Amino acid sequence: MRFSTKKQALTPFGPPTPRRRHRFLFALLLVPLLSGLMITPTSNVAGDELSDARARQKQLERQIEAQKTEVAQLTRLQNRLSGAIAETKANLAEINADLGQVRASIVQMIAQIEEVKARYQALVAELAALDAQLLELETEETIKRQELRERKALLADRLRAAYDTDRVSLLETFLSGGSFADLLSEVSYHLDVGAQDRALADRIKKDQETLAALHATVEATRKQTNLLRQETAVHKKALDRQLLELEAAQERLKQLEAETAQLLSEQKTDYARLAANKEALEASIKKTRAAKSALSREIREIIRKQEQAGNIPSKYNGTLKWPMVGRISGEFGCSTYPGYAPGNGCDHFHNGIDIVNPCGTPFHAAGAGVVVYIGWNYADGFDPAWVVVVAHSAGLQTWYAHGSPSYPGGIGVGSQVKAGQVIGYEASTGNSTGCHLHWMVDLNGRFVNPRLFL
Repeated sequence: MRFSTKKQALTPFGPPTPRRRHRFLFALLLVPLLSGLMITPTSNVAGDELSDARARQKQLERQIEAQKTEVAQLTRLQNRLSGAIAETKANLAEINADLGQVRASIVQMIAQIEEVKARYQALVAELAALDAQLLELETEETIKRQELRERKALLADRLRAAYDTDRVSLLETFLSGGSFADLLSEVSYHLDVGAQDRALADRIKKDQETLAALHATVEATRKQTNLLRQETAVHKKALDRQLLELEAAQERLKQLEAETAQLLSEQKTDYARLAANKEALEASIKKTRAAKSALSREIREIIRKQEQAGNIPSKYNGTLKWPMVGRISGEFGCSTYPGYAPGNGCDHFHNGIDIVNPCGTPFHAAGAGVVVYIGWNYADGFDPAWVVVVAHSAGLQTWYAHGSPSYPGGIGVGSQVKAGQVIGYEASTGNSTGCHLHWMVDLNGRFVNPRLFL
């Protein structure tokens, strides 16, 4: 039997002919014999790209978690700042605001605002970085998608060419009497083409996995960018509102401090006259302290008798209220006012709180109790102040000084009064520079800050 060496065209997608089956079977028989001569290429580059894509996914996950932490921290800071602003606004709206405390709060809020600003700017920078990262990833995804299309097209062309090309079968080549070198060359060609196709197919598979990882990273980045942009806008709106509220609080504090400074200026002008004669001022202060001590002893004795009679409880249950609404012209504590006596380590110590209102404004009992003294405070010397003292318990009394002697009817020593009941009217009796109420709290024989009991 002779084998014809005439070329025969293959019919694409047609049924396998005996000749084609022979070629395929013979090639399978020769593969084990000649496989040692072949080297299958690998695709390290594709593997590296896939590893890089997966590493970027992990990096993005860590980045998103860090951003969530930053957003949560900024939220906590702004919530805390909102609370501080609300408290400061409430303090400024109080009937008798402690301006020193408000100023300290505003200083703290300014520091908090700066921290919030820094956090917000870091968030804006993160958003810009995410935008740039998203653009880079989208470009990379487009390039990788194009590479995948090109490789798929190349593999399709190679498979189509291998199917359509009419070549002399390996068996015909072997039986035609050609040299063994020609046989190896022909077999190597067929096997090499198959190995390259497999390598290309493997590269396409890796490209698809890389593209999938890239696409997932792009989508996650896009989602996080949108979320971060929305959260940034929310925090920016809150920050703008907080800045306006802080500015309003600063303006209100400035206004109140200016009013208080005017009151203090008027007082200092009046006391400048006394300070001109330092010896007389010191003698007056000394005499006043001695007389006030004597008055305090007298009041304590009255309280002792009232307690024995069962008119005053041994302890006071409850809190005190402001005796009147007005502008605070002097807080409890150390002062630069030359008319105050020394005390508590200060050259001039103010033992109460001064509340300024128009003359004749009524003041009220800060708590329920018994009037134990009402009359002139001769501790002030030749120009005494009108004083009302209410005992709330054996160890707690409130003093109301510089009032008018035209007190309400029915009020006298021994009178039971309720919290908020009118017990006098503001005036400028005694050592005073203008109508105001000097309110003091005596706890166990010592004057303390009235704000501690409000």
